[in-house]
Amino acid sequence: MSTSAPDINWETKERTCTSGGLDPACSATIIDCNTNPDASGPPRLIWWRQEGTQQWYGPTQTCLPGYPPPPDVNDPTIPRTSAPPPPVPTIGQIREAFMALPFAKPEVSMQPVGNKTLVNLPTYYQAAWPEGAGLKPGDVSKPVQLLSWTIEFKIASKDYRYTFGDDASSGWTESSGGVYPDGDITHTYDSTGTHSVKVDARLVGQFRVNGGAWQDLGAIADLQDEPVAELQVMGTRTRLVDN
Repeated sequence: MSTSAPDINWETKERTCTSGGLDPACSATIIDCNTNPDASGPPRLIWWRQEGTQQWYGPTQTCLPGYPPPPDVNDPTIPRTSAPPPPVPTIGQIREAFMALPFAKPEVSMQPVGNKTLVNLPTYYQAAWPEGAGLKPGDVSKPVQLLSWTIEFKIASKDYRYTFGDDASSGWTESSGGVYPDGDITHTYDSTGTHSVKVDARLVGQFRVNGGAWQDLGAIADLQDEPVAELQVMGTRTRLVDN
């Protein structure tokens, strides 16, 4: 009389790899699937466990519909783990979290002071970041929780664009400007009037995970609706006097 071994029932867990992010296994799966001419589904990682046990096997890489054959539990080369690792945020999710940070907005500071200048006199401009109004270049954000990971962001400026209110602008520049005589953002008005002046800013940053090493983010936050300052351009008067 012969008997057959009972069928093994398997439990599976899977992760779809939309981008590598912090998961090297997903990164490797995406690369392998991109070079696989038979790939017909999204890159995935699959873990297996026999029902009633705590031993997980995998992950197995696949980019085909359905599931590959269950692992051979007698094969010592198959990775074993107590449980699949928790999901990790993708680089896309990390960038979205960066873009949602509460950034400050720069104000334009001008010299001569008092928001008044003279025709044909160079006016100096500088980007001024108000204190307590949000994150600014040089700041590190409070920890952001993404899935089971803690992410921090270090803020840096990418560039600035100064709009002078008379149809002229500086174009995008890395300079935050400065004061007389060393400031390198200047403009001279050739007629009197009142002009709306502002500075636009774009920010970049780095991120780190659970207090680890800083990594480049590859995202640009283009700030909008920065404050506008009204600058009055006045003329000069000359007259002859008797000595």
